[in-house]
Amino acid sequence: MTTSNDGTMIDDFAQFDLMREIADSEKKKPWQSGHYAKTLFKKSDFRTLLITMEKSSKMKEHHADGTLSVQVLKGQIRFTAQGKSHELPAGSLVTLGASIKHEVEAAQDSAFLLTISWPTSQALRAMEHRGYGT
Repeated sequence: MTTSNDGTMIDDFAQFDLMREIADSEKKKPWQSGHYAKTLFKKSDFRTLLITMEKSSKMKEHHADGTLSVQVLKGQIRFTAQGKSHELPAGSLVTLGASIKHEVEAAQDSAFLLTISWPTSQALRAMEHRGYGT
Protein backbone atom coordinates (compact mmCIF):
# COMPACT_ATOMS: atom_id res chain seq x y z
CA MET A 1 0.00 0.00 0.00
CA THR A 2 1.21 3.46 -0.79
CA THR A 3 -0.21 6.54 0.92
CA SER A 4 0.86 10.13 1.14
CA ASN A 5 1.53 11.79 4.50
CA ASP A 6 -2.08 12.99 4.76
CA GLY A 7 -3.44 9.43 4.38
CA THR A 8 -4.53 9.85 0.77
CA MET A 9 -4.35 6.54 -1.05
CA ILE A 10 -2.09 6.52 -4.07
CA ASP A 11 -2.72 2.96 -5.25
CA ASP A 12 -6.09 1.25 -5.72
CA PHE A 13 -5.53 -1.15 -2.82
CA ALA A 14 -4.89 -0.57 0.86
CA GLN A 15 -4.52 -3.03 3.74
CA PHE A 16 -4.20 -2.28 7.45
CA ASP A 17 -3.30 -4.28 10.55
CA LEU A 18 -5.90 -2.73 12.85
CA MET A 19 -4.57 -4.27 16.05
CA ARG A 20 -1.13 -2.82 15.27
CA GLU A 21 -2.70 0.55 14.47
CA ILE A 22 -4.53 0.50 17.83
CA ALA A 23 -1.30 -0.38 19.66
CA ASP A 24 0.55 2.42 17.82
CA SER A 25 -2.13 4.95 18.79
CA GLU A 26 -1.89 3.94 22.45
CA LYS A 27 1.86 4.68 22.36
CA LYS A 28 0.97 8.32 21.62
CA LYS A 29 -0.69 8.82 25.03
CA PRO A 30 -1.45 11.04 26.77
CA TRP A 31 -4.06 12.31 24.33
CA GLN A 32 -5.01 15.89 25.12
CA SER A 33 -8.73 15.35 24.43
CA GLY A 34 -8.92 11.75 25.74
CA HIS A 35 -9.10 10.37 22.22
CA TYR A 36 -6.89 9.98 19.17
CA ALA A 37 -7.91 9.78 15.51
CA LYS A 38 -5.84 8.61 12.57
CA THR A 39 -6.97 8.75 8.95
CA LEU A 40 -6.19 5.37 7.43
CA PHE A 41 -7.66 5.94 3.99
CA LYS A 42 -8.85 9.06 2.20
CA LYS A 43 -10.27 9.68 -1.24
CA SER A 44 -12.67 12.37 -2.39
CA ASP A 45 -15.71 10.10 -1.82
CA PHE A 46 -14.60 7.81 1.02
CA ARG A 47 -12.77 8.05 4.35
CA THR A 48 -11.74 5.55 6.98
CA LEU A 49 -10.45 6.64 10.39
CA LEU A 50 -9.31 4.69 13.42
CA ILE A 51 -10.40 6.38 16.63
CA THR A 52 -9.12 5.29 20.04
CA MET A 53 -10.66 6.65 23.25
CA GLU A 54 -9.85 6.51 26.94
CA LYS A 55 -12.61 5.44 29.32
CA SER A 56 -15.10 8.26 30.02
CA SER A 57 -13.80 10.49 27.22
CA LYS A 58 -16.44 12.02 25.00
CA MET A 59 -16.71 13.32 21.46
CA LYS A 60 -19.33 16.04 21.88
CA GLU A 61 -22.32 16.26 19.57
CA HIS A 62 -21.29 16.76 15.95
CA HIS A 63 -22.26 15.56 12.47
CA ALA A 64 -20.66 14.27 9.29
CA ASP A 65 -21.80 15.30 5.83
CA GLY A 66 -21.71 11.71 4.57
CA THR A 67 -23.35 8.43 5.51
CA LEU A 68 -21.17 6.75 8.11
CA SER A 69 -20.56 3.51 9.92
CA VAL A 70 -18.93 2.89 13.30
CA GLN A 71 -17.46 -0.55 13.93
CA VAL A 72 -16.27 -1.13 17.50
CA LEU A 73 -12.99 -3.05 17.56
CA LYS A 74 -12.10 -2.83 21.26
CA GLY A 75 -13.92 -1.94 24.47
CA GLN A 76 -17.41 -0.44 24.53
CA ILE A 77 -18.81 2.91 23.44
CA ARG A 78 -22.08 4.72 23.96
CA PHE A 79 -23.30 6.09 20.63
CA THR A 80 -26.11 8.63 20.90
CA ALA A 81 -28.12 9.83 17.90
CA GLN A 82 -31.63 11.20 17.50
CA GLY A 83 -32.17 11.16 21.27
CA LYS A 84 -31.38 7.48 21.70
CA SER A 85 -28.25 5.98 23.29
CA HIS A 86 -26.88 2.67 22.10
CA GLU A 87 -24.33 0.61 24.04
CA LEU A 88 -21.95 -0.86 21.47
CA PRO A 89 -19.46 -3.50 22.62
CA ALA A 90 -16.55 -4.77 20.51
CA GLY A 91 -17.89 -6.51 17.41
CA SER A 92 -20.83 -4.09 17.01
CA LEU A 93 -21.56 -2.01 13.94
CA VAL A 94 -23.90 0.97 13.62
CA THR A 95 -24.70 3.09 10.56
CA LEU A 96 -26.03 6.64 10.40
CA GLY A 97 -27.33 8.85 7.61
CA ALA A 98 -25.63 12.04 6.50
CA SER A 99 -25.80 15.20 8.64
CA ILE A 100 -27.40 13.55 11.67
CA LYS A 101 -26.08 14.88 14.97
CA HIS A 102 -24.47 12.28 17.20
CA GLU A 103 -22.01 11.90 20.05
CA VAL A 104 -19.71 9.15 21.27
CA GLU A 105 -18.60 8.32 24.81
CA ALA A 106 -16.18 5.58 25.80
CA ALA A 107 -17.63 3.29 28.48
CA GLN A 108 -14.22 1.53 28.52
CA ASP A 109 -10.89 2.12 26.83
CA SER A 110 -12.09 1.66 23.26
CA ALA A 111 -11.21 1.72 19.58
CA PHE A 112 -13.50 1.96 16.59
CA LEU A 113 -13.33 2.25 12.85
CA LEU A 114 -15.23 5.21 11.41
CA THR A 115 -16.05 4.98 7.71
CA ILE A 116 -17.66 7.87 5.87
CA SER A 117 -19.08 7.82 2.35
CA TRP A 118 -18.35 11.42 1.40
CA PRO A 119 -20.74 13.25 -0.95
CA THR A 120 -19.53 14.89 -4.14
CA SER A 121 -18.76 18.61 -3.98
CA GLN A 122 -21.97 19.32 -5.89
CA ALA A 123 -24.06 17.19 -3.52
CA LEU A 124 -22.35 18.76 -0.51
CA ARG A 125 -23.20 22.28 -1.68
CA ALA A 126 -26.84 21.26 -2.24
CA MET A 127 -27.16 19.40 1.07
CA GLU A 128 -29.61 20.59 3.68
CA HIS A 129 -27.58 20.81 6.88
CA ARG A 130 -30.53 20.88 9.21
CA GLY A 131 -29.57 24.28 10.54
CA TYR A 132 -26.18 23.53 12.10
CA GLY A 133 -23.49 24.36 9.58
CA THR A 134 -21.37 22.48 7.11
